[in-house]
Amino acid sequence: QVQLVESGGGLVQTGDSLRLSCAASGRSFSNYAMGWFRQAPGKEREFVATTSWSSRTTYYANSVKGRFTISRDNAKNTVYLQMDSLKPEDTAVYYCAAGTAPIAGPQGYNYWGQGTQVTVSS
Repeated sequence: QVQLVESGGGLVQTGDSLRLSCAASGRSFSNYAMGWFRQAPGKEREFVATTSWSSRTTYYANSVKGRFTISRDNAKNTVYLQMDSLKPEDTAVYYCAAGTAPIAGPQGYNYWGQGTQVTVSS
């Protein structure tokens, strides 16, 4: 079992930045690919970014490329999502997930955090 806890969300204005953190506990964090997903009210959960256990492979949704950066510190059992140039369209609950491969499909992730709210005002 792996437990994931997100933090760092909040209310910001368009153009601001936030850094989300996901702290992991349980089984070895270093063995998992990590991903970030988000879900806005009334919409499906969508892929945001993912990174392999070694950080050698990363993928981003087209909507966040050039603005968001995923990174991880395996020694601290933590994965981050640096979000710059935030837009109102980024407003959602952001979820951290752990899986076996760095893919975009949520079905590839076995463990999920409870989510943290990010709200971007116009």
